[in-house]
Amino acid sequence: MIFAAQGRRFPAMTKPLTSHRPILAILLKVAAIGLFTMLSALIKAVSEEVPTGEAVFFRSFFAIPVIVVWLALRGDLRDGLKTKNPMVHVWRGLVGTSAMGMTFLGLGLLPLPEVTAIGYATPIFTLILAAVFLGETIRMVRISAVAIGLVGVMIMIWPRLGSGADLSDGATLGALLVLGATIARGFVQIHVRRMVMTEPTAAIVFYFSLTASALSLLTLPFGWVMPSGEVLAMLIGAGLVGGIAQILVTSSYRFAPASMLAPYDYVSMIFAILLGYFWFDELPTFVMLAGATLVIAGNGLVIWRESRLGLERGKARAVTDPKGG
Repeated sequence: MIFAAQGRRFPAMTKPLTSHRPILAILLKVAAIGLFTMLSALIKAVSEEVPTGEAVFFRSFFAIPVIVVWLALRGDLRDGLKTKNPMVHVWRGLVGTSAMGMTFLGLGLLPLPEVTAIGYATPIFTLILAAVFLGETIRMVRISAVAIGLVGVMIMIWPRLGSGADLSDGATLGALLVLGATIARGFVQIHVRRMVMTEPTAAIVFYFSLTASALSLLTLPFGWVMPSGEVLAMLIGAGLVGGIAQILVTSSYRFAPASMLAPYDYVSMIFAILLGYFWFDELPTFVMLAGATLVIAGNGLVIWRESRLGLERGKARAVTDPKGG
């Protein structure tokens, strides 16, 4: 399938809204969110045994076969991977891989629900960065959304960064890393908004996995390990799950608009609480939930405003992996 951009036409993995099938779209989106949360849990489970760079490699490299098979089945393998500007993929890979690495480090230091909640701030930072770097106008509704979201972020991270905080404390470092990853993903999103105007969606997804795999190999001298059979299975599983989740979330935008599907991102908190409790014996704190609620409220204002203005950012959402930058 193809979409128009600046007078040209390009193949894309995400087809335009071909039929309005909201139930199917919601099921695809929720399934993708569940798999992305499972991916985070798998990375968290191996974090004490496997260096972060090695985890990034497995998550990225083993997503590639899934993506290639999917593109081949859709007939997009040849045309969908063409690119006229390789450097935009390199920059997307550098920032996205950094975000992934910081998130994976944070998963080893913080409870899964807390990492998930802080990640909800990505749309808030994206809005701020879009105003700074893309010149997008921020009016009163969006200013209010940013203010509410930032208050929520401060509530969530204050117990980690407040008085007496010490970077030698793993939880404090973890909060800073996940916050940094969230800001980096904001940069990724505004970069992807530009990329989808000239680059095929399939190429954006594929070359990110390829670039992240290559960049993660640079960490080999810093102590990769030979994982046990169980850990190796979880690492490979993380890559396969990530690839499948990316396909599902991309496919969901064929059947419903982005503004309708955006609120379902927050189902990840339910998955994170369940996995955190039953797998890692973790429970979310009241402060974390209160902060997350404000961040979600701020994001809700953004979603409402975009739907009123008719802004369609499904392509950018579809190629911005929640756990991959």
